[in-house]
Amino acid sequence: MQLPLVLATVPLVLASIPDTVNDWHPPVYGDFRGPCPMMNTLANHGFLPRDGRNITKANAISALGNGLNFDATLAGIMWEQAIIANPSANASFFTLDHLNRHNVLEHDASLSRTDAYLGNNHAFNQSVFDSSRRYWTGETVDALQLANSKIFRQVESRATNPNYTFSATTEQFSLGEVAAPIVAFGDLDQAAVNRTLVVYFFGESHENNKALFSWILHMVASSAWIITNTFPSVD
Repeated sequence: MQLPLVLATVPLVLASIPDTVNDWHPPVYGDFRGPCPMMNTLANHGFLPRDGRNITKANAISALGNGLNFDATLAGIMWEQAIIANPSANASFFTLDHLNRHNVLEHDASLSRTDAYLGNNHAFNQSVFDSSRRYWTGETVDALQLANSKIFRQVESRATNPNYTFSATTEQFSLGEVAAPIVAFGDLDQAAVNRTLVVYFFGESHENNKALFSWILHMVASSAWIITNTFPSVD
């Protein structure tokens, strides 16, 4: 997903907080989860099917709209780019497990996961994430800091992974991933986002993100307020 495309199609609307924000459950045996913290969090809260299956275009548009205030056009584009993860011809849905297929959408040099060659490529890895976020030096993270952390991970991956792969398609999709925190809950004019929210986005998707969703739904994403004020503590 190219960054200009993301920013050009990102009209958001202020929504009331849905009941499912309070209804967080971790995955149980047999549920699917993938490499994307945003999709995993939406499933944990029930915006997407909790079992991580049957993610149709309608389900994706509903989940991204209700959970993150994404415009239906943007949500539809995201689904259309993800459907290729389902290897079936003319597929009308994908699962979160489909997203784990290496070098389709999941890729090397992730900000929060290890490379497939080096181990588990779909579960959150605290050490990898800590190495990425050391470039986020202030309370506000800007696009340059996010880009620097991404470049570091590419250099590190190339040095340690003999099967390192990062194609032009991966590069385009990776730009969308780096932009995602700013698009979802940052200041689009300043291309910046509250650092605490970025840490929640990547590092806490496996935990209860009630506070994160509540604040996203209370604030329009282009508002500077959300990056210039201290994020409240989570009880």
